[in-house]
Amino acid sequence: MSEARSPQSPDPQYQGQATFLAMETIPVFPLSGLPTLRTLKYIMTRQFFRIGILCCILFHAGSPILSLAQAPTTRPLTIEPMTSIQGLAEWDWTQARTTFVPGTEPISITTMSRTRQLGSHGYYDIYESISNDHGRTWSAPRLIPSLSRHQDDDGYEVAAGDLWPTYHPATHKVIVTGKTFNFANGRQEDFLKEKVAYAVKSLQDGRWGPLKTMDMPSLDHSGASILAANAGCNQPFVLPGGDLLLPIRYQRTRDQRVYTSVIARCRFDGEQLVYVEHGTEHSIARDRGLYEPSVIAFKGRYYLTLRADHAAYVTRGQDGLHYDPVKEWRFDDGDLLGSYNTQQHWVHVGDQLYLVYTRLGAGNDHVFRHRAPLFIARVDPERLVVIRKTERVLLPENHACLGNSGICRIGDLESWVTCGEVRVSYGKRKGEANKVLFSRMVAD
Repeated sequence: MSEARSPQSPDPQYQGQATFLAMETIPVFPLSGLPTLRTLKYIMTRQFFRIGILCCILFHAGSPILSLAQAPTTRPLTIEPMTSIQGLAEWDWTQARTTFVPGTEPISITTMSRTRQLGSHGYYDIYESISNDHGRTWSAPRLIPSLSRHQDDDGYEVAAGDLWPTYHPATHKVIVTGKTFNFANGRQEDFLKEKVAYAVKSLQDGRWGPLKTMDMPSLDHSGASILAANAGCNQPFVLPGGDLLLPIRYQRTRDQRVYTSVIARCRFDGEQLVYVEHGTEHSIARDRGLYEPSVIAFKGRYYLTLRADHAAYVTRGQDGLHYDPVKEWRFDDGDLLGSYNTQQHWVHVGDQLYLVYTRLGAGNDHVFRHRAPLFIARVDPERLVVIRKTERVLLPENHACLGNSGICRIGDLESWVTCGEVRVSYGKRKGEANKVLFSRMVAD
């Protein structure tokens, strides 16, 4: 890995100009040999002339001439694999995602679902693995007892799932958000019983609290019902004041599984997550609508990516709640991105905005829903397109699906992606245990 440069370090494109300035400083004369007025006028003229040239150079490059420290930077991205977590003989680790807790002794916490290897939505218990050495090693996955699959009073078996852990600085807690899976007779899934689920981890004693659910209003802004609301696989964003922008999807009718997605502002006091309000309601009159939304703030605006069965969608807003009409994701050359029926997530690293996604057209027709390899590419935030020439492979294809990923922001110059391999038992690796994969992204 290339060593990450401090955010205060001058950008390489300005190194020569900085040297130019340093060499042309006004000389210091001893008192015994003061220069004449004519000499001083000559020196000052030279300095103003050189500064004028430098101003022209910087303005020509589109840079404000406030200071060299304010010069814009575009840092190349270094991608490197990290230590993986081995799966089990009879179970897979799926829906794995990581959060980073800073401090004098920083830790990284990965949560994951113990999942049946065959079938769909075979989610059971939630486990966690912890790294104390920046992802070089991970502890053996440990059961979180309070997040085990259990039977409710109505006879349904309930499993927490599609979880996303988030460090909450204001309370120094970790909150994991997602959904409930609800099974009649232990097998038959009832989608209408889904709820926004969460749990809280105390960093003082390391214990997780019970699985809780967040109440939503009964009606949306249009007067339609809010049914089966959940936050599964959704990338949230913590506002500076401590409120969460939590992406949520729901159904408007009981007989049609067509999703509407919103961003809800939620209050979190370290124990309870409470709905406050939500903004624009996004949906399309096709297939299952828009779902699995993910949100991020970038340079004063908010960006939202959403899953649809046939494509992926994107939009932008000013306040985190209200957004422009959605449009299909495209490359900067106008071609459709080709990501469909799976989630996408955001990365903000090195003063750039990136999208993590899977897509068709990558020699991957043998992969279920083309969910591998896992790509990353820079986003043009003005045009809302993916810059094709910047596309890189984050996690290579290895006869497993890589669509259910998660993003962990370490700092301004570093983020990680976490992804549990899925459907290993269906292909050439049948009989192998799956892995939880990690990849580090560093702005050099």
